[in-house]
Amino acid sequence: MMHRKYFSIVMSFGIAMMMSGCSGKQYFKPAQTHTVSVNYFDGKITDLSRDGATLHNGRYIGKAGISHINLGEGYRFLSENENYVLASNAKGILNIIDKHAEKSVRAVSLHLPVVAATIKKGIVAYILSNNTFGVYEVKNNRKVIENRSERTYAIDTRAASPMFIDNLVVMPMLDGKLIIVDLDNSDNAKVVYLSSNKVFNNVVYLSRKGNTMVAATPKKLITLGVQGKKEYSANISEIALGNNAIYLFTKEGNVVKLNMALQPVASKKFKYAHFSAATSFDNKVFGLDQQGSLIVLNSDLTKSKVYDVGAVDEPAFITGKKLYKDGKVIDLSQLGYE
Repeated sequence: MMHRKYFSIVMSFGIAMMMSGCSGKQYFKPAQTHTVSVNYFDGKITDLSRDGATLHNGRYIGKAGISHINLGEGYRFLSENENYVLASNAKGILNIIDKHAEKSVRAVSLHLPVVAATIKKGIVAYILSNNTFGVYEVKNNRKVIENRSERTYAIDTRAASPMFIDNLVVMPMLDGKLIIVDLDNSDNAKVVYLSSNKVFNNVVYLSRKGNTMVAATPKKLITLGVQGKKEYSANISEIALGNNAIYLFTKEGNVVKLNMALQPVASKKFKYAHFSAATSFDNKVFGLDQQGSLIVLNSDLTKSKVYDVGAVDEPAFITGKKLYKDGKVIDLSQLGYE
């Protein structure tokens, strides 16, 4: 009970802080907007992870779109691979669902809410709400590793998922650092520090482009690769990788194009825009403003077009080339910047 109460306090504090920061906001007001064609889906998004969205009816939106698999009452979607779906509930139960049999194969009690988890080849890497990271083997039903990092008091809800790289697993921790664990030698973990802020400092983004790892907290973006560690400071709303570049969306309404060494290449400002979702593909960059303006730019940020997709009343999620919001599906590949 105390664990649940602690997690509730943490999340409530985070929501209160975000709401108080919105009270004096000014909003993006484009001079001209364009209409979009939409399809509809049956479901209301109630929760987001970095890898998907949970619907009110127990189903989820993953990389392939809306799944017909039901996660179970009270469970939220975490991530999936070709064989399994990971979901968790407030009691700290990690539900491992076989996608082909469409039923749970393991219900692992981790005692605390799972913030993020990833599965690869029957190995689950997870992070708990008290900043504990661990590795679990599905076949042998056992924890291989479990260690706790520094305690955190409030986190940004956009928690990044662990990432497997060959025999390494990168843990995006809630206190602003990456812990890189060698599955063959877990005692030899390496730590990469992003930021040392005390609140809202969890790793919110973690990805890989070739041999370069890209990670961010709400205030710091880093790349780690053959050129060493590079850093870029900003008030980060969202990040998208595409066109051999990193597109950074800031809380001030800026879209910044960076190369992999984090050198600014181009930028475009949309006054008072508050970005809630973003992506990049096919030499186009997409950013969704919280008031319902969907901005489409070319890869050099020299051209842009704004579409009105309606106010964002529920969480919105982009996967592949589609935007899911408020019961609508928008095919981003059909939108242009001219």
